[in-house]
Amino acid sequence: MYSHVTLGTRDLERARRFYAPVLATLGLGQPFTLAGALVFGDAQGMKLFIVEPFDGRPATQGNGTHVALTAPSRAAVHAFHLAAMRHGGSDAGIPGLRPHYHAHYYAAYVRDPDGNKLQAVCHHEVIAAA
Repeated sequence: MYSHVTLGTRDLERARRFYAPVLATLGLGQPFTLAGALVFGDAQGMKLFIVEPFDGRPATQGNGTHVALTAPSRAAVHAFHLAAMRHGGSDAGIPGLRPHYHAHYYAAYVRDPDGNKLQAVCHHEVIAAA
């Protein structure tokens, strides 16, 4: 449905220190670097770009804008939230069910050091061990 999402930063190295460990909790691994940008994802798939704005003006976050990233499990949602708190992010909604979306919608919301809002969401029910 989309090629990529781009978020601005005022400090690319600070963004690397935040995003690399936080996105690793969702299996996105280390970014590759383009001039003035960190890129998470692969060349053929969807990507998340973290960039210093091309116009040279300071990056700002969008009011009402956030990026929702798929988590493979509810434990990964928790790991995402914890990693964000440990690496300079701030809480924007603790891990938990959001049943007003659907019965198994489990998410956490954070803000990166530039104020961009991110979400990790798991859409499936926890399956009990046999």
